[in-house]
Amino acid sequence: MSNGQRNRLTVDIYGYQYTIVGTESEYHIRRVTEMVDEKMREIGARNASLDTQKIAVLTAVNMVSDYLKLEEELQEMKMEVSRVKNRNAANG
Repeated sequence: MSNGQRNRLTVDIYGYQYTIVGTESEYHIRRVTEMVDEKMREIGARNASLDTQKIAVLTAVNMVSDYLKLEEELQEMKMEVSRVKNRNAANG
């Protein structure tokens, strides 16, 4: 959750330093950047011939794909909760 304050952190992603500024907590920013770094290193290790830009794009594609899958799963769960509530309301 955002605390309203702007946080400024210098982080390392795939060997490069970035200054990230945002209203999310320091913990959140670090988690995000660590996940990006981890995914880039994973993709880079499997594809040693790719340059950093291509690794970054593939990382973005992979992470957005994961996000969309989770979003779809969340929607399915919300629909299931709604069905259960409606069923319980009809029986109760």
